[in-house]
Amino acid sequence: MNILFLTLLGFESLQERNIYTDLLREFVKTGHDVFAISPIEKREGIGTHVVTEDRVNILRLKTGNIQKTNIIEKGISTIMIAPTFKSAIKKYFSDVRFDLVLYSTPPITFISAIEYVKSHDGARTYLLLKDIFPQNAVDIGMMSTTGIKGMLYKHFQKQEKKLYRISDKIGCMSQANVDYVITHNPEIDPKIVEVCPNSIDVIDKSVNEETRNQIRSKYGIPLDRKVFIYGGNLGKPQGIPFLIKCLKKCSDIDAAYFLIVGDGTEYGTLEEYVNTSKQKNLKLMKRMPKEDYDTMVGACDAGMIFLDHRFTIPNFPSRLLSYMQAKIPVLAVTDPNTDIGNIITDNGFGWWCESNDVRAFKMNIMKVIEDYSKDRNGEYDFLRRYYSSSVSSDIILHSVSERQ
Repeated sequence: MNILFLTLLGFESLQERNIYTDLLREFVKTGHDVFAISPIEKREGIGTHVVTEDRVNILRLKTGNIQKTNIIEKGISTIMIAPTFKSAIKKYFSDVRFDLVLYSTPPITFISAIEYVKSHDGARTYLLLKDIFPQNAVDIGMMSTTGIKGMLYKHFQKQEKKLYRISDKIGCMSQANVDYVITHNPEIDPKIVEVCPNSIDVIDKSVNEETRNQIRSKYGIPLDRKVFIYGGNLGKPQGIPFLIKCLKKCSDIDAAYFLIVGDGTEYGTLEEYVNTSKQKNLKLMKRMPKEDYDTMVGACDAGMIFLDHRFTIPNFPSRLLSYMQAKIPVLAVTDPNTDIGNIITDNGFGWWCESNDVRAFKMNIMKVIEDYSKDRNGEYDFLRRYYSSSVSSDIILHSVSERQ
């Protein structure tokens, strides 16, 4: 089977590791040919080119700037994504007949490219629903349903509905996502919506005591405290003002140490707090070499997930998987609409509280300190059973082989 994958993620090889390349490698392992279109933003100064590997062709396609740019340039570049991808398919893959088109949100603007391949090749279409836009933007105040911003919301909502309509199958990150999509889109046949979770190639990234001490010492992290790490985006979806309240509340817990590694639009807000508070059990880093970061996660005692309490849509952050690989438990601090907290607590590999309750956060930190056990494998076993990329690839291949 020839599989076409459309994404805004920039990658040069399937040997890179993330939820998408890990999934595509599974298709190759089972005898399928993979074709992917991955953008190169204009600012990088690199032209369009094709990278060929065994049974893999990656078209690195030059596009406008979408990430880390002003709203006008981002908007224009996003609108141009579909026609740009469509033209590239015609030019570079004209001799290929695709059996499956796989695509993820964000964005929701691949529509014309998907329609072209579906019509031209009779391909099956599968949406990996990783966010529910534009409602997620409305939830955290970045968009409105009324006024001038409301016009933008209505436009994107129409695009969202159309994307769902052209998808033969919609794979959601969790059951809460499935329920949300079906409830808020009654025109969709519930049979086409299924759980297809975030997944990765399962690799044991736990560390031994010697490595733990070495990496902590290298970055000035105490050896004698329970270290809580947060790694990833620091933006509006993470509810940074509440995170700061939690850190402040726990400033008097000498047995705890908080390590924040990440970047994003709200990094400056967090940095200002760190500089002014001079909190002693807290360290903020914008970046760390990837190999060191992976080792550091395994050297910590618990991983943290934060989501803004205003969300009405059920997010399911993929950073959960990196914590599970490292065999460390997870403290999820989220809105009540996501089911990530239930999954973590029901299966015994972490703790959860709502992201509007500072007192509950502190109580959970104390629980971790008091109840923590190094003899842990629950999170890794759960990862292997439910969040392996082989599980997701099997779900997709089974679904697209069915005839509606």
